[in-house]
Amino acid sequence: MKWLVMAASLAASPALGQDIFDGSRVDDIVAIARSYGSAALETQPDGSPRIAGRIKGVPYYVFFMNCAEGRACEDLNFYAGFANLKPTLDAINAWNRDKRFGNAYLDSDLDAAIEYDVNLEYGVTRDNLNAAFGVWSVVLDEYTGYIGYKAQ
Repeated sequence: MKWLVMAASLAASPALGQDIFDGSRVDDIVAIARSYGSAALETQPDGSPRIAGRIKGVPYYVFFMNCAEGRACEDLNFYAGFANLKPTLDAINAWNRDKRFGNAYLDSDLDAAIEYDVNLEYGVTRDNLNAAFGVWSVVLDEYTGYIGYKAQ
């Protein structure tokens, strides 16, 4: 039985010898963000890190979430909000129904917003995190076209 537990553990772990990223590798995560456009490290009101970036001129944030004293942040929350762009609820529902990645919604002012979450709790490889930024880049590009946002 022990070998079964160990095999399952190894199967769930990133490949041995790979560079593992978790929420403590803030500077490395910012470096990956910069490979997609501009990115600057900021601090959230609670002291947790945040990345303010632009991809193809579209502003977005990456919030480091579920951060606790002495522990790496467990999640990344990619977020973009679009003031004064107010798609219909039917349009938002259609996006969420037809698209696999990117949770679209209307914020409290009924402006368009979109989010994408990445779990880092047990670490991911550099390639996996780079792929997550790649997915976000595509989602952001498709969503801005969908809602009619024109980058400045």
